[in-house]
Amino acid sequence: MLLPDTFYKDRKLETLVENKTSYTLNQAEVHVYETHQQAERVLLQFDYPVLASMIQGKKVMHLRDRESFPFFPGESLILPAKQLMAIDFPEAREKNPTRCLAMTISEEKLKETLQMMNEMMPKADGKEWNMMDYNYHFTNDSGIYQILQRLLFLFSENHSMKDVFVDNMLNELIIRILQANSFRIYQDQSKQLSSSHRLAYVMQYIKDNLDKSLSIEELSAQACMSKSHFYRVFKDELGISPVDYINRERIRLATRLMKDKSRNIKDVYLSCGFESRSYFNRVFKKIQKVSPGKFLSNDV
Repeated sequence: MLLPDTFYKDRKLETLVENKTSYTLNQAEVHVYETHQQAERVLLQFDYPVLASMIQGKKVMHLRDRESFPFFPGESLILPAKQLMAIDFPEAREKNPTRCLAMTISEEKLKETLQMMNEMMPKADGKEWNMMDYNYHFTNDSGIYQILQRLLFLFSENHSMKDVFVDNMLNELIIRILQANSFRIYQDQSKQLSSSHRLAYVMQYIKDNLDKSLSIEELSAQACMSKSHFYRVFKDELGISPVDYINRERIRLATRLMKDKSRNIKDVYLSCGFESRSYFNRVFKKIQKVSPGKFLSNDV
């Protein structure tokens, strides 16, 4: 993420370790922490649940009840209120500081968004949307990245309507994070959850049949839903369309198969359910950002 020019113009450096620049609006607060020298076991705690997202540099996080882990740009972490953190800054320098965003969202805003989700995008099995388990560490997808970038700009902007702008962006941020969390749970536990969650069952069915032709009609029948209802619920709950999910799983399988040097490209794409080389190439490049040929030559 990039910090807006207004941040550098208005912030004051008062300490070289976890210098804080804060912005407060009606429903949320944003704090940008900067560390300009190496430090270890710096303690930090928030009174409210917080979304932490790395902007620049590297931290090593030490949290209660889990192993220490590195924290890099492009990653975020959801932490509960009163969670005491100990943080190392192994690479912080005066001319190359470590920077991290910490955002707290009001309980009222969280409840309002959850109520809207339960009314407008109910889950497949009748369960309600709730806040996820905390200590959720994830890589920002493009949607979450763009929202965080926009929020950084809005919080530091001098605009009479920024509370309204931020309110709408917070709705989207909360929805996308909850969708990403649902996707992670179903993806990681599809076998265990398949007997009690229809979408988990369908995700496991897709994984087990990647070499076959898969249609929305077939998948909706597996979920015991109409085609239109299945498509809507799948995308609402998981943040991805069924077709995009199928393609993503097929490319994941393809990258594994391509590590076997005895397989040629045709064998790989046919084993992954693609009927043509051109469509396989197009989907592979969209997801992996390189062509299959370059992937093989670079041995990524």
